[in-house]
Amino acid sequence: MTVLMGEGVKRVVRQVALLNLGYFGIEFLVALSIGSVSLFADSVDFLEDASINLLIAVALGWSARNRARVGMALAGILLVPGLATVWTAWQKFMTPVAPDPLPLTLTGLGALVVNLSCALMLTRYRHHSGSLTRAAFLSARNDALANIAIIAAGLMTAFVWHSAWPDLIVGLAIAAMNADAAREVWSAARNEHRTAQP
Repeated sequence: MTVLMGEGVKRVVRQVALLNLGYFGIEFLVALSIGSVSLFADSVDFLEDASINLLIAVALGWSARNRARVGMALAGILLVPGLATVWTAWQKFMTPVAPDPLPLTLTGLGALVVNLSCALMLTRYRHHSGSLTRAAFLSARNDALANIAIIAAGLMTAFVWHSAWPDLIVGLAIAAMNADAAREVWSAARNEHRTAQP
């Protein structure tokens, strides 16, 4: 049963990695074309999620101690989109032009579909192999919440407040969520490392 569970996890994380990699390309191109901080942050996050899931697929067969080490490394990877977002947001502060709300909203909606699919696929395995699968599940869950905020920013920009601020605020919130996920994964991995047999 454990072997079957391990194979199931590997298959799911590979599928999740491919979905994330595919949507990264779409969202990144839209973000560049409309100048959206939130879509840029989310696209980098899709690339990070693809990397995390590929690392998980490779590391699942390792010892608990080595998996914990990878979990600690993944905590650092989770911070990358946040740092990229802060840099992009700073540039947007210098030229605060509102992104086109229709592509912002539609791209956020597409991202939500992808992330909800990934979160549902990972739900069954979120406690399997400790911090590794927890990292994958938290990434997908946080991204789905971020996508709802991106859709809201697009609708707000279209109908309430035609400004760069809704997009900027959501982009910075995505960075904060990634920092919190990184903290959770680091804590879980550190605890696993302490309790794992050498």
